[in-house]
Amino acid sequence: MGFSGKFFFVSLFLIHLLTLASSQQELELKKCLLDRGNFTSNSTYQASLNHIFSSFTSDIENDYGFYKVTFGQNSDQVNAIALCRGDVIPGDCINCINDAAAELRSLCPNQKAAILSYANCMLRYSDRSIFGILERSSFKFHYSWNGYKAKNITAFNDTLNNLLDTLISRAASGDSHRKFATGTAAVPDSEPIHALVQCTPDLSQQQCTSCLSFGKIKLCCDGELGGRAVGPNCNLRFETYSFYDPTPDGPSTSPAPLPRPAPPQSPSPSDDAHKVVPGTVSLLLVGSESTPEF
Repeated sequence: MGFSGKFFFVSLFLIHLLTLASSQQELELKKCLLDRGNFTSNSTYQASLNHIFSSFTSDIENDYGFYKVTFGQNSDQVNAIALCRGDVIPGDCINCINDAAAELRSLCPNQKAAILSYANCMLRYSDRSIFGILERSSFKFHYSWNGYKAKNITAFNDTLNNLLDTLISRAASGDSHRKFATGTAAVPDSEPIHALVQCTPDLSQQQCTSCLSFGKIKLCCDGELGGRAVGPNCNLRFETYSFYDPTPDGPSTSPAPLPRPAPPQSPSPSDDAHKVVPGTVSLLLVGSESTPEF
């Protein structure tokens, strides 16, 4: 085979790899909670979990991207929360949640509680109640940042914290369908800051404020030009480029009812922070495995 033929096949191979990479979701956080116990294959608990996972596939009428689902009884009951980023359209939201469900099947094949968070959605489930509960025992965030420092750190931090305070107040005042806010702020001698904050809408206004305030980026990312904090109840992110689609922060005008499957026949920043190479996302599993968190 000549050079041109080899180059052709190598090019096809590289294109294939790039296609695979682009089709994958951007993974931010994963955790299988071992202390909640395991279920056995083909058990009633597994059937309940499978039923919940399958319930997401066809609910495209939900245009606010938040799901609370319970299925099963007694020790076989599964409680699940799925949340999409507020600017994600319904079709992409469902695809992201289904990808998360498929990955959780692989990552946590028999754990009764787990969480997985992508850039566009989060899915968590547990055998205990998780609705409207702020996970104080797991007030540990996954932090990441891009490694570039602002020229004027003081001015940048002041602008960022003021922006986050405004967005946190706006998101926390959202309703039971959406607690999400985005915004931009100008910084002297720097690119503008773009930021996003979000809570699971089952939290109260006070709970959402508490969650986002605890996870404020300044705990880990002093002077960084980009950073993220991801937890089981809330998340926030900021960059010096726009990473979200313009969308109203408030709830949808005609929210669909939350789906209910029909019955079948304080951490320290040094521990929880992790620097990432620009353009990549780090994974850091935080929190004690001995403490119920999800």
